[in-house]
Amino acid sequence: MSIGAIALLVTLVTAAAFTLFGVLYAGRQHIDLEGYMVNRNQVGGWSALATVTASALGAWILFSPQEAGSAFGGVSAILGYCLGSAGAVALFFVVGPRLRHLMPQGHSLNEYVKYRFGGPMYWLVEAVIVFYMFIYLSAELTAIAKALQLVADVPLGVTALVVITAVFIYTTVGGLGTTILTDVVQFVVIVPLLLICAGVIVVALGGSDAFGAVVAQQPELLSLGNISGIRFGATLMIAIVAAEVFNQGNWQRVYACRDSQTVRRAFLGSAVIILPLIFIAGLLGVLAVPLAEVQPDIIGETALFGLLNQLAMPGWVVVSVIVLALALVMSSLDTMLNGIASVFTLDLIRVLPDPSANNVLRVSRILTVLVGVPAIAIAAQGYSVLYLFFVADLICAAVLFPMLYGLYSRHLTGVNAFVSSVVGMVVGLLFFQKPDFAPLFSAVPGSADLLHSFTAALITSTVVTLVWTTLAKQQGTAQVFNYDELKTQAYSSSTDESLPA
Repeated sequence: MSIGAIALLVTLVTAAAFTLFGVLYAGRQHIDLEGYMVNRNQVGGWSALATVTASALGAWILFSPQEAGSAFGGVSAILGYCLGSAGAVALFFVVGPRLRHLMPQGHSLNEYVKYRFGGPMYWLVEAVIVFYMFIYLSAELTAIAKALQLVADVPLGVTALVVITAVFIYTTVGGLGTTILTDVVQFVVIVPLLLICAGVIVVALGGSDAFGAVVAQQPELLSLGNISGIRFGATLMIAIVAAEVFNQGNWQRVYACRDSQTVRRAFLGSAVIILPLIFIAGLLGVLAVPLAEVQPDIIGETALFGLLNQLAMPGWVVVSVIVLALALVMSSLDTMLNGIASVFTLDLIRVLPDPSANNVLRVSRILTVLVGVPAIAIAAQGYSVLYLFFVADLICAAVLFPMLYGLYSRHLTGVNAFVSSVVGMVVGLLFFQKPDFAPLFSAVPGSADLLHSFTAALITSTVVTLVWTTLAKQQGTAQVFNYDELKTQAYSSSTDESLPA
């Protein structure tokens, strides 16, 4: 049997196993709208930690950290990636319990923005959430398709269709509760397999001698003082932290956790786990650099798979990487699909002729599938979604502070938050890039620099927000928001009706 046939068989079996597990669990539950969207206060301890970690780790961990290590500055770039990814999760240690306190019956970030700011800010944040999560969804599906193409030349479209069909089945049937349960299983698969695969590759490279080869050829890759790596790492820290705040999957898990203490433990514990895992994955990219003399294209996002090819790893290692990639991607895809569908729930309740919980649930299930279909087409083409990620990151960086500041400042108005966000976007765009990475505005000094762009967007929106709020208070024109309103403003999904899974 050819390696391609084996890879496809492993893909089918692994996807089917996760799907069967999810469906069997869902079949024993009665799913109502509340359970489908937030599974409120149902997850604790080990399960909370596992679902936060598994949903945060995607197939990107097999591509992006290696690219950072091999092509963008080595260890210092990898550390930026680690700190950004771990910091994004750790931020919910603070803001997660805060939102639960202010809006205990809430469901989503955009719902909070609706009742806290209203108007244009609500539509802006909803657009940011959907855009970012759809790009993430497409990127994950593209990543798994490329992984199997690199390992065994499996056609992109075949992999994309098989994987997302499996995720469709258990996600639409069981909602967030089933997604969280499969996350726990996927977490148990992801961590040991990643460590085993990394260990086997390092041993095959000669263990400590592998680092010696890097020192001999490009010692700057192992230096924490590598300026290009520091700049790239700083860029990633801003981009990842800003973007992940708009990942609805994180906010769903904030409400799914049993209590605020569980939220703190789950997100902080996840950050501690994620940091070394990404660092280990990134080091594989650094270790691939000495092999560039034999295989020039090994430097970049395909470094891990280039290593597998150059080292002629045994079949069980290749199979392990496939299973690892599938567990990573399915733990992210179900989060994205369920998260995007939940974002629209508030709008569905307002626009549907029959806004009963059962009807909204049915439409939400249909939306879950409809959102994923375009992602299949994108993944089948193998496009790079890197530029779209940059666009999403810029928007998120501009909206980040005004949106979060509203959790703490009673004097921040919806107009202030919206204008501050838009001004931040405009200033950030002055330093942004075209798809070919040329300056978007060549007359602007320091343009075509993502660190300048993201920093400018974040700092500008922050300054405008604070100055506007301060002046309004000094002039006595500041409006005062009553946070008690949020405790009673969440949409009602309570019903005696439930649908069997």
